[in-house]
Amino acid sequence: MKKILFSAYNLDLGGIEKALITLLNFLAEKGYNITLVLEKKEGVFLSKISEKIKIVEYSVSNDKNLIKRKFVNFLAQIKFKLKYNNKFDFSASFATYSIPGSFVARTASKNSALWGHADYLTLFNNNKEEMKDFFVKRKYNEFEHIVFVSEEGKNSFLALFPEMESKTVVCNNLINAEEIIKRANENVTDLEKEPIPTFVNIGRHDEKQKKLSRIIEATSRLKAENEKLRVILVGDGKDTKMYKEMVKKYNLEDYIIFLGRKENPYPYFNLSDCVILSSDYEGYPVVYLESFVLNKPIITTKLSDYEQVEGRGIVVEKNVDSIYNAMKNFIENGYVLTNKFDYKKYNEDIIGKIENLINNTK
Repeated sequence: MKKILFSAYNLDLGGIEKALITLLNFLAEKGYNITLVLEKKEGVFLSKISEKIKIVEYSVSNDKNLIKRKFVNFLAQIKFKLKYNNKFDFSASFATYSIPGSFVARTASKNSALWGHADYLTLFNNNKEEMKDFFVKRKYNEFEHIVFVSEEGKNSFLALFPEMESKTVVCNNLINAEEIIKRANENVTDLEKEPIPTFVNIGRHDEKQKKLSRIIEATSRLKAENEKLRVILVGDGKDTKMYKEMVKKYNLEDYIIFLGRKENPYPYFNLSDCVILSSDYEGYPVVYLESFVLNKPIITTKLSDYEQVEGRGIVVEKNVDSIYNAMKNFIENGYVLTNKFDYKKYNEDIIGKIENLINNTK
């Protein structure tokens, strides 16, 4: 069976890491010989990776002494090239932001891929020069394939690099539906089901991207109208303190509950009535797939591939008014799912695309 290599930063809690583990475990079960190269061999997902997968650590120096740092990293590159240069049938830099990961993937195979997880033009606030610099530093043009998890990501990339069109493909993330359904039925002790409309948001607390302030402000307006509701925030991040201060300012302590980061967030889907996503941008939102699998309607701003939400939830504009109106409508009228998600067919389509990359076929 073919030898493949993936590189990433670490396996800490996050959407990219979750998608990577699902993909690698799936490929391992299909019999591929897989090596995973991490800058840091750490993270809560380490225990979730298949024993069939070999993990190698490729660390870089961050020494403040420039000469020492360059020397140490140069030696590390030489050592890696001597051992792994073109030894794999396929390689991929899965964590786009990792420059060492890019080097590892480009070295390991001529049939290499750079994975993109965002609409980078939006990510860089439409600053084309910053976006160009980002991809140039990762030597995008030396990869055989550029893979994006959404159409929006692909389109914004090709707007700046049209010469890469023949090498650029869209491939959504795989979903381990059976595992999600199983873990959703685990018991939790920090929250109980209540007979009031309950919304859940799961993700990193980063206002620039996630815009949870929209949900908080919408909840404040609904409270003022005496609507009964509860919002569950699963996750944490650099803006958690700011969000907690907003909740206190609006006297929403009985309406918005902070549960912190959870290695298993799925029981909280079952304890809620509706998933809510208020972001300004995402790659391909993994929470879409999770809500589809668990048959939970979703309220989402217009993000990458939002068309898939049709019949499975409500798509709104990126502002407080739209989120408020959608939440109010859900509280008063509910939502009936009309579009059943076939996760087996979904996964088969994705695996077909990935095996085309591995075999370097169209």
